[in-house]
Amino acid sequence: MKRKVMIIGAGKGGSAVLRMLKQSNIFDVKIMVDCNEKAPGLVLAKQFGIRTETDWRVIGQTEVHVIFDMTGRRDLYQALLQERGEDAVIVPSAVAKLIVQMQEESEQRDLIFNSAHDGMIVVDRTGCITLFNKSAEQITGYNGNEVIGRYIAEVITGSQLPRVLHTGAIEVHRELELENGTKLITTRIPIISEDGEITGAFAVFKDITEVVSLAEEVTNLKEIQMLLEAIIHSSEEAISVVDEKGRGIMINPAYTRLTGLEREDVIGKPANADIAEGESMHMKVLQTCRPVRGIQMKVGPKKRDVIVNVAPVIVDGTLKGSVGVIRDVSEIHKLTGELQLARQIIRTLEAKYSFADIIGSSEGISLAIEQAKLGANTPATVLLRGESGTGKELFAHAIHNGSNRKYNKFIRVNCASLSESLLESELFGYEEGAFSGAKRGGKRGLFEEANNGSIFLDEIGELSASTQAKLLRVLQEKEIVRVGGTMPISVNVRVIAATNVNLERAILAGKFREDLYYRVNKIPIFIPPLRQRKEDIPAIAERLIQKINQDYGRNVEGLTESALRRLQRYDWPGNVRELENILGRAVIFMKYNEMYIDISHVPSLLHEKEAETVKQAAEAPVETASLEKLVTEFEGRIITEYLDKLGGNKTKTAKALGISLRNLYYKLEKYEHAKNSKQ
Repeated sequence: MKRKVMIIGAGKGGSAVLRMLKQSNIFDVKIMVDCNEKAPGLVLAKQFGIRTETDWRVIGQTEVHVIFDMTGRRDLYQALLQERGEDAVIVPSAVAKLIVQMQEESEQRDLIFNSAHDGMIVVDRTGCITLFNKSAEQITGYNGNEVIGRYIAEVITGSQLPRVLHTGAIEVHRELELENGTKLITTRIPIISEDGEITGAFAVFKDITEVVSLAEEVTNLKEIQMLLEAIIHSSEEAISVVDEKGRGIMINPAYTRLTGLEREDVIGKPANADIAEGESMHMKVLQTCRPVRGIQMKVGPKKRDVIVNVAPVIVDGTLKGSVGVIRDVSEIHKLTGELQLARQIIRTLEAKYSFADIIGSSEGISLAIEQAKLGANTPATVLLRGESGTGKELFAHAIHNGSNRKYNKFIRVNCASLSESLLESELFGYEEGAFSGAKRGGKRGLFEEANNGSIFLDEIGELSASTQAKLLRVLQEKEIVRVGGTMPISVNVRVIAATNVNLERAILAGKFREDLYYRVNKIPIFIPPLRQRKEDIPAIAERLIQKINQDYGRNVEGLTESALRRLQRYDWPGNVRELENILGRAVIFMKYNEMYIDISHVPSLLHEKEAETVKQAAEAPVETASLEKLVTEFEGRIITEYLDKLGGNKTKTAKALGISLRNLYYKLEKYEHAKNSKQ
């Protein structure tokens, strides 16, 4: 039966006694008294559901067994003895405070004992367990309440605490393995009284199972690390490794040879410590968790030109750092520069492309290639016909390179880019004093320069009547007369002409000589527009991307399926030139870590309704003149749209569409004429 308790005095001491007794199993606090109704003990008692009073004299009406006087008043203590001294135990405040203090010290000791990370066990002089903390419970798997009072060897087999009780010797850092396989490191100390007697012993121990396993793993990891370091150091590729914060942790000798930087210049330093020009690809990879490849930059004090490939190091889904492989391209750049210089010289003397550079396997392009190969083996004039951007110049190069004239000069002339007077002097040359500003001694014309070689006359339909007559003389008589001269000069030149206009219509309109037409039209070759050979777009796009990569120093690998489908839905009024323009813009605006051109990189090319109109117009059985007018109107709408976007700037518009400024004016004039003819 619990003892009924009254507490008089609800101050700090009374509150402490109340809390202590509430934790007891043998006391039941029934009433708490204080003359101050706001005393903290009364508030606490009410929270516990205990009766509160302001006058201690209610004691005569209450059955209690123990009275705690926490007021410290001697007169009140004497009054309580007289009132209830015979049938109740009266505890004065000094004794009550001592009890509370002892309780608090015991609780603090238990708190410290149980909060220790190490396991602790205490036994008495007989070897029976008296204390068993929480960490000991976790390590051994035993419940402390169940083992208190039991002999230590019954609980932990192999415990040496009985030996310590016998010898009184301290044992430090001894290993012990429990029955469950847990490995411990323990220290055992005897408890000796003031009289020098051994009254017990205690053990402090740690679980080292995980530490032992980690030690074994560390040994294995060190072997692996040594192997990896040996591999990296033996590599001829320059390699650098950084941690997840971008600090250098490893470089190999090849890296030092390439950059000129030693370990102390890089290890522990930020990832950009070795960069002379450019941004740190290590930091970029750490930010994006995506690899980068083929990035050009300069490294080290000598600013060596290098290509950098960097990949993230991810372990169990966590970024641990990145590895960079650096290749020296300074010598390659030097040789490339020399090669480009040589190419520039060669390009003025010979054609750049062959039939192998003409991409496509569709029926139309295959037929054009076969006709061009046949034409290349004859000295006859070839007329290349097709829309702007279909690759007429590419065919002209291939025809020259496929002929027996390939080791002689290949001269290119855009007839629409020069004024009439300038074009004549360029084609046929001029004598000294032929016009104001004429070079002293005169000048050889392009026909003379191309002697025994080929001359490519692009946009031949734009020639003036006077120039047409002189060209006819060249084709008929194999000779030219310089501007301002009278003496004919024999030339042996293969003429390859090209046009995107309808020469037959131009003859009817009196803009092109019929006799010249028959001279240049000996081997006509029609190059189909891109919309008529859309099956060739994947192969053409692949070749163009390779060229763009070289021009822009990128490493784009190709197109996604969705992007390719968008390209194949478009009818390409600008043909291959427009396709190259679109792909070039896509690559420019791609991020460096993106490898494939996606649909997001390809702009919306043409509204479906407009595309369908062009498709129907292309497939409908219309007259040649109607088709030309339709194409003219379509080109005019495209040019007008670009002019609006570029603020009416014709130079920028021509550049964006990949045509000459002269050709732009020509097409606009045709468009205005076509519109006026409808009205």
